[in-house]
Amino acid sequence: MGAGRDPRRYGKNIPNGLSDMILCLRYLSQSLVRSRQDDGADMAALGRSDIETFTQYVAHLAHTGEISAFRRTTVCRFTSRFLREIRDLGLTRPGEILADLPGDFALRRHDMPPVVIEEGPGRALPKEILSQLCERLPTLDQIRDGSDDARAAIEILVDTGRRPDEIGCLPWDCMETDEHGKSVLVYTDFKNNRIGLRLPIPDSTAEIIVRQKKAIRARFPDTKLSELVLFPQPRQNSEGTKPFRMQHIGNVHRRWINAIPPLLLADGTEFPKLEVVPYSYRHSYAQRHADAGTLPDVLRELMGHRSLQTTQGSYRVTEKRTRAAVDKLVSHQFDRHGNKIWTQARQLLEHEHARLRIGQVSVPYGICVEPSNVKAGGHGCPFRFRCVGCDHFRTDPSYLPELRTYLDTLLRDRERLAAASDLDAWARTEATPSDEEIKRIRTLIRRVETDLDGLTEDEREQIKDATRTLRKSRTVSLGMPGIRPPEPDLRLERDA
Repeated sequence: MGAGRDPRRYGKNIPNGLSDMILCLRYLSQSLVRSRQDDGADMAALGRSDIETFTQYVAHLAHTGEISAFRRTTVCRFTSRFLREIRDLGLTRPGEILADLPGDFALRRHDMPPVVIEEGPGRALPKEILSQLCERLPTLDQIRDGSDDARAAIEILVDTGRRPDEIGCLPWDCMETDEHGKSVLVYTDFKNNRIGLRLPIPDSTAEIIVRQKKAIRARFPDTKLSELVLFPQPRQNSEGTKPFRMQHIGNVHRRWINAIPPLLLADGTEFPKLEVVPYSYRHSYAQRHADAGTLPDVLRELMGHRSLQTTQGSYRVTEKRTRAAVDKLVSHQFDRHGNKIWTQARQLLEHEHARLRIGQVSVPYGICVEPSNVKAGGHGCPFRFRCVGCDHFRTDPSYLPELRTYLDTLLRDRERLAAASDLDAWARTEATPSDEEIKRIRTLIRRVETDLDGLTEDEREQIKDATRTLRKSRTVSLGMPGIRPPEPDLRLERDA
């Protein structure tokens, strides 16, 4: 096999594509049985009207919530592909098995429903909706094909933000312990063909996996552990080696969502159940970590994305919320000396928002307004990144964690360099943080903290909310002094 013909799929997920196509063709069969007296057995009698009936049938299923909008698109796409490929293989030629199939029994381009992007922005579930879903997880046992396996799979989807097929195809031994004694989920990213990815998980999620492992081992005691899967499909799987198909998780999940009571938003209005799909938990995972201030590059690693742009497409920072956050923090902005800059500012004008957006660039513990550095995207500081000694530097309460981390770094570096015996005196002097820089950072921290202490409790909460909004879309330019970001809170998904 040539290099250009190497297989692009591998592992236990190989059968899923073929199985999914067969399941999609089931809807075509159902449509023919419902609409034709011969149940579709007479191939020569099939025609264009049967295709139109089929597309209307799957549209009805999506409208009534029996399948998702994404599933509707998948059904039509796979059915179209099947009908096209049987002709490409020559099966409709004279003398072949499907020779009587009319040429107009095929889906045209305008028959296809609008494409639904499964990983589009803004699909995260509101916090109160996710809480209601988690409270009702025990009712999964009452759903057809529902079980403890399905419940555990959905719980892990919520907690980890992985894709449904990544959870459904987990091997039995999918969890390890890192060097710090913390649990790590080991999984395969089938979408990008990446094996052995590792995701830190909280103890509550690890406990679910441990319980599931014990249950599966007890159910299949004679199967080799290397062949056993964490979520075996419930039928035709006597040895427990065949994993959940993504369609199985989707079907059980949809029946469960349709059966539970209405989901209510904080204002009492009903949340559309059609928007609750397994992929929603992935977007909710990203949104909550972003809301908690997890830095974009850290969140990119948690999501398993190659591109930061893909990660930022998984959550939403609305323009309205961003502008409100800027308005809230701009009156608490300090220069390098710790003096307030916008003492009278309460709400910026339109042109001031635009000026701030194009006239500054993020640095690890504040912003820089030096024109040449801004033009270079933060890579062209003419003063060797001596930020706290530069009149172009600004900071505000949203950078307080970075200021504290930077101060700790300076103090550690000063002690380490003082003890170094393999450096020339001039090199040690140049590399050692100056007392003036340490004093300046301490002054900035003290001024910011004093400013916050002077606010009411409600005003401090508003500052915290504004800080979370801005931090979740903030990136730090390369070329700056590095500051280790704070560890993400992995207990964000569900209350233990």
